[in-house]
Amino acid sequence: MVTLQFNVRRRGVLGALLIVNMLMATRITLSLSVHPLLKRTPFRRRFPSSSHFSSKSHPCPLWSPSFSLCLHKSTITTPSPSPSSSSFSCSSFSSSSLSAPSMAAAAGDDALPTNPLLRDFDFPPFDAVEVSHVRPAIRALLKSLEDDLVELERTVETNWPKLVEPLEKIVDRLSVVWGIVNHLKSVKDSSELRSAIEEVQPEKVKFQLRVVLLRWYGSSLKLTQIKEAVLLGVSLEDDKKDHFNKIQQELERLSQKFEENVLDATKKFEKLITDKKEIEGLPATALGMAAQTAVSKGHENATAENGPWIITLDAPSFMAVMQHARNRSLREEIYRAYVTRASSGDLDNTRIIDEILKLRLEKAKILNYNNYAEVSMATKMATVEKAEELLEKLRSASWDAAVQDLEDLKDFSKKLGASEADDLNHWDISFWSERLRESKYDINEEELRPYFSLPKVMDGLFNLAKTLFGIEIEAADGLAPVWNNDVRFYCVKDSSGSPIAYFYFDPYTRPSEKRGGAWMDEVVSRSRVLSRNGTSARLPVAHMVCNQTPPVGNKPSLMTFREVETVFHEFGHALQHMLTKQDEGLVAGIRGIEWDAVELPSQFMENWCYHRDTLMSIAKHYETGESLPEDVYLKLLAARTFRAGSLSLRQASAIWIRFASVDLELHTKYTPGGSQSIYDIDRKVSERTQVLPPLAEDRFLCGFSHIFAGGYAAGYYSYKWAEVLSADAFSAFEDAGLDDIKAVKETGNRFRETILALGGGKPPLELYVFVIVVFVEFRGREPSPEPLLRHNGLLQVATA
Repeated sequence: MVTLQFNVRRRGVLGALLIVNMLMATRITLSLSVHPLLKRTPFRRRFPSSSHFSSKSHPCPLWSPSFSLCLHKSTITTPSPSPSSSSFSCSSFSSSSLSAPSMAAAAGDDALPTNPLLRDFDFPPFDAVEVSHVRPAIRALLKSLEDDLVELERTVETNWPKLVEPLEKIVDRLSVVWGIVNHLKSVKDSSELRSAIEEVQPEKVKFQLRVVLLRWYGSSLKLTQIKEAVLLGVSLEDDKKDHFNKIQQELERLSQKFEENVLDATKKFEKLITDKKEIEGLPATALGMAAQTAVSKGHENATAENGPWIITLDAPSFMAVMQHARNRSLREEIYRAYVTRASSGDLDNTRIIDEILKLRLEKAKILNYNNYAEVSMATKMATVEKAEELLEKLRSASWDAAVQDLEDLKDFSKKLGASEADDLNHWDISFWSERLRESKYDINEEELRPYFSLPKVMDGLFNLAKTLFGIEIEAADGLAPVWNNDVRFYCVKDSSGSPIAYFYFDPYTRPSEKRGGAWMDEVVSRSRVLSRNGTSARLPVAHMVCNQTPPVGNKPSLMTFREVETVFHEFGHALQHMLTKQDEGLVAGIRGIEWDAVELPSQFMENWCYHRDTLMSIAKHYETGESLPEDVYLKLLAARTFRAGSLSLRQASAIWIRFASVDLELHTKYTPGGSQSIYDIDRKVSERTQVLPPLAEDRFLCGFSHIFAGGYAAGYYSYKWAEVLSADAFSAFEDAGLDDIKAVKETGNRFRETILALGGGKPPLELYVFVIVVFVEFRGREPSPEPLLRHNGLLQVATA
């Protein structure tokens, strides 16, 4: 059995520094900026070469052979509203913490007060920001903060206790403005916005690096944060520090370029279809979406029935073709286009990947590590060895089942007379898997869509949150400006009716301007220092962003079950951010939590999609109000473990063992510029992780944003690591009795008060094993992988 052992070893310079610091407990060199959750992604976060000071941004799990999983990236913060009186209305605020006049005065520009990025506001002015505002706002802000930073640098040695709060305020003010800009790039991208960001980003990074080099004192900071400081070069000698900082800046630039290439390559591909025979099998929802795309591209008379239709590489369109198109040639064309995205011409990411890997290795050597994986693991629970051990345990438990799954598909397709039965390829697997599942369980996921309308799903999700965690969620549309008319805004209240958090929800795909995947993003964290009224803490605000099927015609967004799981997943991330009870901004919510445990709350929430009462509360036919038939629910439950072996090898709950293994291999053994290419490494890993070998031209690495533009470098394994924790956490509810509402509420409250509430706020001697400490407090024992294997139907295989 694999046990989750956490990394408490001290290595090299890091070990010496940490031991001295812990023994002296008086003076700690620490990074002010990056907590382990920098999303999504975009949670996509960038660590340690973060472009922001904190946060998580999650592109998260869209079930598909796409690579649009939970990307963590930081696009943080803005001043958050907090109640200014005893009124519990969601619209009660205190004054803003940003002062546009002071910034404008510092910058010496009378026109700046009209810049929406520099005005006072309660919520970000997403609807008013234009590209022309970006450059002057960032430069004015940096200029206004310069004197404060210089003063801190001058007095840090002699007057530290009084400098902690001013430093946090500097970080927050920059994060407010930069967070707005960076978020808009993710959801409303344009070449002009990219250019503006690229122009001012070096100035922002230079300022940021000065901030992270300031020294920190105090015993309330986590050991993981101490490690981050070392990994950010805080303790380097001056002759190495400049070089290290240049590496940081270049890595940030390359990561941004990588992601832009992926987005541009995805947008570039369009397949116009005029003959309905070519798209036979596509469900009505997909046809409607393809026609709607055609209309947006100038085909004004396009209809779902008669076309024309445009197929794209955006996840909903791509997956519809892979799962339902009878035209094998079309499936092959779309699949090949997808796995070769951003691998040729001006958008080729191959060179960028090699340069990123080279710089990461160079950075590791400067820090006296053998490879970048060791750098990454320094702030995680796992070690390289333990991560590899877990992946091998799951690989071996899944392999025989995956081999049998492929044989079952061949036999099934042969019985139906498929000409490709003896030569199934990648573009056949999803199609025949859906047909087999329909046959085996009499479930057609497309036919289930009418039972999963977005309004009903959200109502059921919010009712579940009320049952588990005692919170009320109410719509607050119009209270905060939004970046698109589809965006919803919500207020979260405690049992007394007092607002405790807010969040935005942007549900639908917009392939022309919005990056793919799904993610949760921190807008602003809970903070005592940044309280508006000087008494209650500033309240947290979050983004939840998905890319699901939009409404078509007069119908609401009708979701696949996988899209339902995605919304529950992202909401789990948001809950940990919003329900924190930590008032210290640097360790509140998702900040300071070990990266390989960050998926615990999100994957925990996915389990409730299979809970009968929860599922039946959301599965209501959008026209008739009829509940999902009981026999269909039972089939859906049985289908949960369908092809469990292959799903574990390809992507169980947002992780592909192949991808996690390639990630570790590239960051441990691969030598950039050596005799082997990145594609050689991928093929070698695929031999032991993938029953069906990848195509010779497969270039999925060129679209693997998680590790080259997000926060998962040498950390992609963490999806499965955290899934062990989440499955075990859910088993606490199973043990208590899922039908016992009182027990469920009591267990939910315990989950809230431990996993969700504590954030990173524990003393350093406890927090180097923080997640395990909190998990044991909730569960009563250390985590076990058995509940996960049981949920995936692999327990017997694993123990045989």
